Parts: sequence; C-alpha cells; structure tokens
Amino acid sequence: MSNRNYSQEELASALASMGVTDQTDVSRYGSGHINDTFKVETARGVRYILQRVNTDIFPPDTLKSNVMRVTAHLKAKGIRSLEVVGYENPWRLYAFLEGYKSVDLVTNPAEAELAAGAFAKFQNDLADLPEPRLGDIIPKFHDTVDRLRQLDEAAAADVKGRKSSVAAELAFIDARREEAAKIVTMMAEGEIPERITHNDTKINNVMLAGDGTNVVIDLDTTMPGSALYDFGDMVRTSTAAAAEDEKDLSKVYSKKEYFEALVKGYLAQAKFLTETEKSLLAFSGRLITLTIGIRFLADYLAGDTYFRTAYEDHNLVRCRTQLKMVESMEAQAEEYEAIVRKYAG
Repeated sequence: MSNRNYSQEELASALASMGVTDQTDVSRYGSGHINDTFKVETARGVRYILQRVNTDIFPPDTLKSNVMRVTAHLKAKGIRSLEVVGYENPWRLYAFLEGYKSVDLVTNPAEAELAAGAFAKFQNDLADLPEPRLGDIIPKFHDTVDRLRQLDEAAAADVKGRKSSVAAELAFIDARREEAAKIVTMMAEGEIPERITHNDTKINNVMLAGDGTNVVIDLDTTMPGSALYDFGDMVRTSTAAAAEDEKDLSKVYSKKEYFEALVKGYLAQAKFLTETEKSLLAFSGRLITLTIGIRFLADYLAGDTYFRTAYEDHNLVRCRTQLKMVESMEAQAEEYEAIVRKYAG
C-alpha cells in the first residue's frame, strides 16, 4: 500500500467528480501494495470502494479501457463482477461488494478447488469478448525468456558484488533455460492460443459469498496472455507448504493434494482449453515458479530495486524457496501429470 497521505479535500474532490457528495467516512481499506484503496461510507447507507490508480505502474488510459470493457461484457452476460460507478483517471469508484468476503491464504484443498474454478470461469466468461484485443498493461509480464534476459543483464552488471554468492542458483536456472522458453515459443508459433487472463491468481482476488457464488476482483492485470500462466501461478501459490520467504528449505515443497484440487476445480470450468493446453498444466506450475525465482534473483543481483525487502538477503531467500518448489514439482512430475490426465479425460 502506498504511504502517501490524502487530505479529506482531495478525497472529497475525487468522489464529487464521480457523483458522490454525501460521504460520512473515507478510510484506508485492504492490503494492496500498488494502488491506494479506500472504503467510503455515505449518509444513504451505500458503500463504495474508491481507488487511486498507481500510474507509475499502470498505463491509465489502457487500464481504464480494459476494466470498463471487461466489466461491461460480464454485466451484459448477467455475470456478477465489479461494478464501476465512476472512472475519472487516476481515480475510480466501485460499488462495495456487500455480503462477500475474501481469504488471504489457501488453507485446505476445498479452497484451492474453489479458487481454481473461479479463475477458470472468469477466463471462460471472457473468451467471447469482442474485438479489439485488450491492451497490454505490463508487456511480457510472464515472458520467461525476457525474464532470463533481465537476469543475465543483472548478473553481468553485478552492481552489488553478489554474483559470486549465487553460483548454485544461476547453475540451477541455466540447466532449465531450454525448457523455460517452451510456452513463449509455442505461443509465437501458434501452437498455444492467446487468451484473456487475470495474471494475479491469488485466492484473495476471489470474493466469496455465503451462497457459494464468487466474484473475481483486482482486474488491473487482466490482459492478453496464456491460460497456462494463470494456472501455473495458482500452483505456485496454492500448493506451497511454506511461506514465500521461508529460510528453512526443508519445509518447502509442493503439496500434491492441493495440486489435485486445483486441477479438479480448473478443468471443471475451463471449457475453452485445447488438448495441448491441458497437456501442459503440470509443466506450467514448474515454469511460473521458476520464472518468479528468476525475477527474485535478478532483483537481488540488481540491488533490490523492485520487490520490497525486509533484510539484505530477502530476495535471495525468496529465490531459493521458488527453486526448491521447482525441485519438488519435478520430483512429483509423473504423479502430477497423471492427475491432469485423470480430470482431463
């Protein structure tokens, strides 16, 4: 979350530009680290979510166009989604999702299955979005080949003199370079289709209601990509037995029962997948986990300029947990492939 302070006058002006003038309380809300988010209470009893978009990260006009098109498309199909009340860059106003809640971490296989189903349905519901193509919010966001280029540049510059201490990590990644290019290459050659994807498939981006319905939120990175990247990041985050920055690597592994729950939930809703995409679901978990490990290591070598860190080797610790997760997935590869075949069939 941004540390910027906003005066009540600034917040009132933003709300007034979108037609709200009877606010009784505007307070910080949620745990996001990029945009500034506020909950708005009004004299009418109607509540809103007010956000100031971080335009240093998101191209504001492209983002507004994407969000408006996605939410309008879902609404036209009768699908519950975020309701845009007003959008005056850099501010936007959503209706508050009354009766919904979120959880920050997957704590059991049933939650993993639910999250996977929600994101698959989201992709499925957007599969018929008319042209033109959505804009690229963050170009090459999951492009592992480009992430390897960034790692190579950071290692060559070695601005903090850290390269000699990460020889094992660099060797681990080097051994998987050819495999890392697989999805990028297959998309370029037309073997894997481009989809509309969410690109941040954490369970706390699914709002849950007591009646079993859900709403996928945080649409800022919804853009063209591969469905495999969305599924792969679910595997990375939802099957992890330990925290992303766990120092004791003996605690770090991928939980098979959670992977099975993800596959079951995802394939029950992802009606659009080709046989080629299905065949790569288990691989996608390894690939995205490796990609995030590459990003952490590149940032460590570059002097920790992107990810927030709490101590000097924080990014290196994060990198090592990702690479250990890759090892765990590789060790279970045959079992994971069998699980995919079970539900894909």
